[in-house]
Amino acid sequence: MVLEMKVPSPGESITEVEIATWLVEDGDYVEKDQPIAEVDSDKATLELPAEESGIITLKAEEGDAVAVGAVVCLIDMDGDKPEGASETKKEEAPQQKEQEATPEAPRADAPSNNEKTYASGTASPAAKKILDEKGIEASNVQGTGKDGRVTKEDAINAVPAMGTTTGSRASEKKKMSMLRRKVAQRLVSVKNETAMLTTFNEVNMQPVFDLRKQYKEEFKAKHGVGLGFMSFFTLAVTRALELYPDVNSMIDGDYQIKNEFADISIAVSGPKGLMVPVIRNAENLTFRGVESEVKRLALRARDGQITVDEMTGGTFTITNGGVFGSMLSTPIINPPQSAILGMHNIVERPMAVNGQVVIQPIMYVALSYDHRIIDGRESVGFLVAVKEAIENPIELLMNNNPKKALEL
Repeated sequence: MVLEMKVPSPGESITEVEIATWLVEDGDYVEKDQPIAEVDSDKATLELPAEESGIITLKAEEGDAVAVGAVVCLIDMDGDKPEGASETKKEEAPQQKEQEATPEAPRADAPSNNEKTYASGTASPAAKKILDEKGIEASNVQGTGKDGRVTKEDAINAVPAMGTTTGSRASEKKKMSMLRRKVAQRLVSVKNETAMLTTFNEVNMQPVFDLRKQYKEEFKAKHGVGLGFMSFFTLAVTRALELYPDVNSMIDGDYQIKNEFADISIAVSGPKGLMVPVIRNAENLTFRGVESEVKRLALRARDGQITVDEMTGGTFTITNGGVFGSMLSTPIINPPQSAILGMHNIVERPMAVNGQVVIQPIMYVALSYDHRIIDGRESVGFLVAVKEAIENPIELLMNNNPKKALEL
């Protein structure tokens, strides 16, 4: 019996996928649930598992766009699993090695060692050393020796041509994945279709440093996750969104939709590039809840298990370029959202504290927002509210009780 494997729907509103990579070859025997291909949608890269065991016949090429529900391959379930394939290869290997080790007999028309001839452009060892130092190829020098051989004198007199380079000039043309093409389209549309503006501020991270130093070991021992910066910023953001609800809204035609919940998208790096899974109802989570969810989503993204549903529907995004060393950036809004917070690296800088210059760990933060729906008062006020919460977390995020807030 031959099974027609059809492309499953990766998620709502997705009508086609692109075959990114076949993980098997035409005619291979595959096991049930074995990953046979990686497919790109406009939102994620997903693995396609075999529905049954058998001999596979591919019906699409890498790079082909295939509609959801279309047949992508056939699996002959009556096909027998091949036996002894690995043993055959093992038996062939020594024989092949023996053949490779056996030198070929010299051809009758080949010159003997006593009658060497040199192709035009061949350099003597001394000449080659000089040419290498000058960055000149021997083939570009007119040799005056026997049979056009480049002599040491030829090498000394050789002059590099203008613009000559010895570096690689190779290039590669590769089609972008459907996900990358869709991201590119969305980024361009955001720049063209929104009135995007960015406001900046600086945050003194010392209070957070102090709390982490005091409680991080106890927190990890009890909850099994680290006490990172993301939980502080996520809770600071949900607090600021309650104070400035316009930042948690989006445009739908002639209407403004204000969300009474905070689904926070977090940018994480996966094997296929940047992914943005969503922490649902982050306003109801504790420090432990945020850190657990961040870890879960990051692991799923790293292992390529993240689903489209887990990356859909956020109301606000946090991106942390600081993990890559970024000092400052203007993050691009993640549509249809109206704002995004950019975190950056933490650097010790001189800062005025109570009239004294003190070295403090400082992070620059950036808020990009759609000025069509968010005014300057809301955007600046929102970022100041985030700054205040990070610089005074015990009062504003922990209700003056750190141990209870951290569930210790």
